[in-house]
Amino acid sequence: MSDGKVDVVRAGALTTVQDQGRFGHAALGVPRSGALDQPSHRLANRLVGNPADAATLETTLTGVAVRATRPVTVAVTGAPAPVRVDGRPAAWGSPVRLPAGAVLDVGTATVGLRCYLALSGGVAVPPVLGSRSTDLLSGLGPAPLKDGDILPLGEPAGAGPPPHHLALWDGPPRELVLPVLLGPRDDWFTAAAVRTLAAGRFSVSPRSNRVALRMNGPALERAVDGELRSEGMVLGAVQVPPDGKPVLFLADSPTTGGYPVIGVVPETHLSAAAQAPPGLPVRFVPLRNGAPRARHRHS
Repeated sequence: MSDGKVDVVRAGALTTVQDQGRFGHAALGVPRSGALDQPSHRLANRLVGNPADAATLETTLTGVAVRATRPVTVAVTGAPAPVRVDGRPAAWGSPVRLPAGAVLDVGTATVGLRCYLALSGGVAVPPVLGSRSTDLLSGLGPAPLKDGDILPLGEPAGAGPPPHHLALWDGPPRELVLPVLLGPRDDWFTAAAVRTLAAGRFSVSPRSNRVALRMNGPALERAVDGELRSEGMVLGAVQVPPDGKPVLFLADSPTTGGYPVIGVVPETHLSAAAQAPPGLPVRFVPLRNGAPRARHRHS
């Protein structure tokens, strides 16, 4: 293993080590974890010549500042943010050569919420159950970064980074649009609840985190008042707790739950949810068998 290291100069609001996730342990109650915005995580690794499963740093809103003990290639993707090397502006979304001892500072995101910082060789903390990811729910993996932490770097891969800019940005979203495949417990809700899900004015709650995207907005009316036994949960499940406000489960969510799931958001749409800041409007599009849901059997 390489003797290169990364010193954490400024940890930011919440910076964690993330990779593609911790698979195959749901039966033990272990969430998948991993980068919330997987496309941005993979792109950052590609830009520095890493394999897709190399660990990156996932920042939340306020970025991070690090110093490497060896020359490394770095790239910042995800939410656009100012990038500086020893105080001088550097490129976002492109490979940047960082000299040994220089400080890379990723500032506050200007749009979105989470940035991904890849370093050539990857962050080589010891894997736990096959992944280097921090899991905030179970506590597995390395703790969230704090000022003064030192992280090991792996050996750079043989392939060099691509010579061009890859991280394109379409501009800030006006709303987060989430298709919802209804079920398995949509029959626990009234037809009015499904209409509310489709037409209600929802927004991202400040109480959201890596476990779940929580919603402000109208409550969904239940058709069944009884209790539901705990059952398995999947990534993207839209669970409805007693207050009626839908909750979208993300990477650090529990593997079981006792509140009914009205539907599931396909995984391909969760990277957009990962970048949704508090207050962003949310529009759900209920679907049944791939088509918009027109009516429901409960009244």
